[in-house]
Amino acid sequence: MPVLEVCGLSKSFGGFRAVSDVDLVVAEGEIAAVIGPNGAGKSTLFSLITGHLQPTAGRVLVNGRDITGVAPHKICGMGLGRSFQRTNIFPKLTVLENVRAALLAHRGQGPNFWSRANRLCHGEAQALLASIGLSVHAPATAGTLSYGNQKQLELGIALASDPKILLLDEPTAGMSASETHETIALIERIARERRLTLLFTEHDMAVVFSIAHRIAVMYQGRVIAHGDPVAVRADAQVRRVYLGDQPVGPRS
Repeated sequence: MPVLEVCGLSKSFGGFRAVSDVDLVVAEGEIAAVIGPNGAGKSTLFSLITGHLQPTAGRVLVNGRDITGVAPHKICGMGLGRSFQRTNIFPKLTVLENVRAALLAHRGQGPNFWSRANRLCHGEAQALLASIGLSVHAPATAGTLSYGNQKQLELGIALASDPKILLLDEPTAGMSASETHETIALIERIARERRLTLLFTEHDMAVVFSIAHRIAVMYQGRVIAHGDPVAVRADAQVRRVYLGDQPVGPRS
């Protein structure tokens, strides 16, 4: 059984149809990508899957369970986590406090953040920071981190909910080449160690074609192609509307 199924999903804003009749299947342990030009509907699709937007039509299923219309925090509790295109951290808290707050929220103890209850998650927060390579930055104010480190922290916050399926919205956007390389290596390692199923959007085609097992291509709200990287790379319509002459070989 697929761990994530999107069936005929659509979303309209007035007369504009941002997502139109999208079908998507992601298998357990798979690294799947959704690509397409700006405005193709990728982020809207992610918001529909995670409950941040309600669909006009269609369904979303996790492990065969229909989660359409379920509140985002309840979907998170079912094992589906997400990071956002724009960094979503508490910039005035320390790096450690950001992760600890996420752990407490996952346990339903968010209101106790400033009480002694937060000490219960101290060791776990430290371990999580170590797993994403941010231990040295634990006492630093989150807003002072480099952009790449802020994206790493956001990944740690998403992992605090112990997801089985993780959606990453442009995880390397705005990063330098070295930051991109480090982030992709981190994501691959975390996915392998935690046995995560990943669904991500990305504009860096070298990243996509180097790690994705399957790729869906969106254009004007619709999926115009899907399959393994070789099939998608060779698709004439995909090359015409999106890939063009971009280099799409694997990273060295």
